[in-house]
Amino acid sequence: MLSTAILKLRQYCAYQERCHQEVKYKCLEVGLRGNEVEEAIAALIADNFLNEERFAKAFAGGKFRVKQWGRKKIIAELKQKQVSAYCIKKGMEEIDDDDYEAALIKVAGKKYQSLKGETPMKRRYKTVQYLLQRGFETELINGVLEQIVHNEA
Repeated sequence: MLSTAILKLRQYCAYQERCHQEVKYKCLEVGLRGNEVEEAIAALIADNFLNEERFAKAFAGGKFRVKQWGRKKIIAELKQKQVSAYCIKKGMEEIDDDDYEAALIKVAGKKYQSLKGETPMKRRYKTVQYLLQRGFETELINGVLEQIVHNEA
């Protein structure tokens, strides 16, 4: 039972990077219980199919590059997936500061432009709310919005 389950779990982990929590749920799905779950996870770690630091790096890099998420949202998602603080820190190192600021400027500019019919105050408010929802930091948002509003005037 355990060996067939581990084969399934290896395929599951080989398909894409997984965190420990996702693999635990998958263990329950394939019928493992109690100590078997821990043994399976230990085997996956030993065979390098499961690596939380690698998962955090792939997750953070991917969500930033593909979905243009901010740091706060990525960190919150990793915490929700019960990734360790050390691995979260390592994952966040994947995001280059210059790329991050460029992405923020791009997303903010696009949103601000999409709100042309609104009053300047409402445009600014809606843009800030949108960027906060995307997980960007307030102090960065304010600086970028100042540039956008100044350049438009």
